[in-house]
Amino acid sequence: MNVKRAFSSTIAAATLVLVSGSAFATNGYFTHGVGTESKAMAGTGIGSNSDMGAIMAASNPALAVFTGNQWEVGLSFFSPMRSYAASESQLNGGLIPIDPDNGVFLPSHTISAGKVDSSSEFFPIPYVAKNWSLQNDAKVSFAFYGRGGMNTDWDSTNASATSYFCGGNPQAGEPPATGQGPYCMGKAGVDLMQAFLAVNYSAKIGDNFAWGAGPIFAVQLFEANGVMTFAPITETFAASGGTVFPSSLSNNGHDTSTGFGFGAGMWWGISDAVSVGLSYQSKISMSEFDDYADLFAEQGDFDIPSSIKAGVSFLASDALRVNVDFEHIGYSDVAAVGNPMANMVTCPTLPFGGTSLSNCLGGDNGAGFGWDDMTVYKIGAEWQANEKNTWRFGYSYGEQPVQSADVLFNILAPGIMEQHFTIGLTRQRDNGGAWSFSFMYAPENTVSGPSMFDPTQTIDLKMSQMEFEVGFRF
Repeated sequence: MNVKRAFSSTIAAATLVLVSGSAFATNGYFTHGVGTESKAMAGTGIGSNSDMGAIMAASNPALAVFTGNQWEVGLSFFSPMRSYAASESQLNGGLIPIDPDNGVFLPSHTISAGKVDSSSEFFPIPYVAKNWSLQNDAKVSFAFYGRGGMNTDWDSTNASATSYFCGGNPQAGEPPATGQGPYCMGKAGVDLMQAFLAVNYSAKIGDNFAWGAGPIFAVQLFEANGVMTFAPITETFAASGGTVFPSSLSNNGHDTSTGFGFGAGMWWGISDAVSVGLSYQSKISMSEFDDYADLFAEQGDFDIPSSIKAGVSFLASDALRVNVDFEHIGYSDVAAVGNPMANMVTCPTLPFGGTSLSNCLGGDNGAGFGWDDMTVYKIGAEWQANEKNTWRFGYSYGEQPVQSADVLFNILAPGIMEQHFTIGLTRQRDNGGAWSFSFMYAPENTVSGPSMFDPTQTIDLKMSQMEFEVGFRF
């Protein structure tokens, strides 16, 4: 336990210093790759024995055996452009007829028509890794890196975000209330930061097989603002009979969560020209976000989903290597991420006749973002132009995880990217070190769907991205 606390404290301190303000959202909220050279090939290389630096142990622990005793550091400059747009409404805060014959109506929540841009569009994200050689080609490696996160910032002062219909009961003669922000509670958004420390042991079995495994320690920081509108749909409020408002739902600053899991991988050289790789990162069990226990399902639980990667690497010539990889991310296995918004329909405080407290926000089966699992297909190429310069190219595609029925909640977390185009260069130095860079462009993608609390209104989520990363080995 003391060791775990020491590692957790180390990661938390490093995260606060190095990763504050970070944001991902490429394949869902996982980055499209780890390490500059792999990112230049759209995150491929799981099956390659090409030396791509110590950071590759974060993608496939077995690959550390192909890297020397070098330090590696990197810094990316990540720029996501996010916006949402709402159509005109026929209700404008009026009543939704649930069961009009029996007088059952629900006041609608209408977002003002128009487009709003997220005001946070630039984030620095670092990584660092190191290998140490042991006897018989074995290695011990560590890697500190960011792999997941999400940040949105919907500023309530935006000129096109000034009139929202957010409550009141027109049936009782009350006019629809208005307020700032997408949920009528001012500036809204989330800031989710995740950092990982992987410690691996890797070794060879003969000349054509390698394996690696080790623990992964993780820390998360999370903040949510502007979502107090949903207080009546929380388990805390419903269980009290409508007398106790939740204190762990919104605007509580950053909360910290720590946990650990494990990673493992293998590499098999089928021939001199063909090799394959497989790696697995377990679901990481995290401590709860106590300050947001009324927002996330299972009283603030926000585990990190498992992922599995596999790849085939071909030497097409002495100068050209081609990688074909896939990655599967189990978002649906984390209730706070995978549970759909529709779960809240059976919360007793909504007029649908529901009796399930556990389906209210914060309950064991509380509503989440409704994300499906995501499978990403990738291809990358590595071309050694000469002794000093190696060019890399890549492309990936994965169907984004957000469902159209959940667009209202996913204004907070629009992880809707599907395609990534990448390019990069590594230049060897005379002293044995190397400089690398990678550039990623993800073209705009849109997800549209009806607003859950105003079915006459359509919400469009839009997102595009760019990233430039520099890495240095020494």
